[in-house]
Amino acid sequence: MSGRWINRWIAAAAGLILAGFLASAQDGTYNGYTPYSVYGIGELHTSGSAYNSSMGGIGIANRTRRYVNYMNPASITARDSLSFMADYSMSAKTSIYTQGDRHSAKNLFNINDFVISFPIYRSSAMMIGITPLSNTGYDFTYIETDQNLIGRTGTQAYSASGNGSIYQFFTGGAVTFWKRLSLGAEYILNFGNIDKNVDLTFSNTTFRSIESGYTLQLRGSTAKFGVQYEQPIGARQSLVVGATYRLKSSIKGYSTDFAYANMSSLVDTLRHREINLSEGNKIRFGDELGFGISYRSAEKWSAEIDYVRSDWRNSGFENVNGFSNVSAYTFTSGVAQSLRAGFEITPNRSDIRYRWKRCTYRAGAYYEQSYYRLDGKSIDSFGITLGATIPVFQGYNGVTVGLDFGKKGTVANNGIRDNYIGLNIGFNIFDIWFVKQRYD
Repeated sequence: MSGRWINRWIAAAAGLILAGFLASAQDGTYNGYTPYSVYGIGELHTSGSAYNSSMGGIGIANRTRRYVNYMNPASITARDSLSFMADYSMSAKTSIYTQGDRHSAKNLFNINDFVISFPIYRSSAMMIGITPLSNTGYDFTYIETDQNLIGRTGTQAYSASGNGSIYQFFTGGAVTFWKRLSLGAEYILNFGNIDKNVDLTFSNTTFRSIESGYTLQLRGSTAKFGVQYEQPIGARQSLVVGATYRLKSSIKGYSTDFAYANMSSLVDTLRHREINLSEGNKIRFGDELGFGISYRSAEKWSAEIDYVRSDWRNSGFENVNGFSNVSAYTFTSGVAQSLRAGFEITPNRSDIRYRWKRCTYRAGAYYEQSYYRLDGKSIDSFGITLGATIPVFQGYNGVTVGLDFGKKGTVANNGIRDNYIGLNIGFNIFDIWFVKQRYD
């Protein structure tokens, strides 16, 4: 694939990313939508590209020269020499929410990641990218039905809405020793805004409507470390064990608590307080520890199991307005855990007659426990994934498509269950750098 084509792919991907970020800033557009995102910093985004997602979200012990696997910084040294790689992923999701006898649905489109990776010197490599850390999106409305209240004040409408995202910009490097042991590290910059609004509106215009809420402006940095060890077994198979650790991060920024009274064209400020999160109101994002083991048979098939644990119990969300006091449930921070498994197989990469034999097919499953507790109970997710990569052009260029069928939460105790179907699409870009063309 020529450098001209690579430039076109990168320009197109950058344009789509910019369009996605601009769209996310418009009113009514959500990067993520779930009633559970009312808590903390919203729903945590599952790390990894469409390649990882199609195998249940595994990647800690994954070493492949065909894709950018940014879930473990140590993995980026698994590459062809002089190879340039990039990954751009998008996702769509349809959810059906159930609470008692009530149902609702929501469709979403989001940008997952944009990552580039390239070699540095011999057995070392580097990567740069951006991906969401969390997404907030919800919109509830309740109409008062008490006739005594309606008779005095008119119809009363209570509404709550939230929107925003926290993003991760990361850059990292890795090096391989003795062709088996790979070590990697990356710097992560977290940044973003979240808006949470609660409104009370009266149809009787002699009463003032109340608009209140919180604006969270957050930023902070942390680091992530990774290790992988590959043990050859026979001539064509290998066993890989991997581990990652992300440090806790202290968050800076502001939490603005506001309330306004509106009647006709008059607006009164009832409350406007700005809390500096650097001055005694400590907010921390949890650390994360992950382990994985994979088994690969050359370019034919591979299987992997990962376990990840993230401790958010000292996040401080319970002590700062805007993170927890927006619901009737008692919110507490907890420990997030996940167990993931995935498998992939390629019938015949060298087949020159049938494209479907050169495709890679994947399947996976996962269990996930959220980082928060509602009335002391965790919110769990279960799901299965299916996917495939279709090769295009030359080299390792391809289009990855994945499906995610899952369930989050429960209807017990007036809870909300989210049944969802997710579609992930990724573009894997590959080229060889610094090759001098020769002509006869």
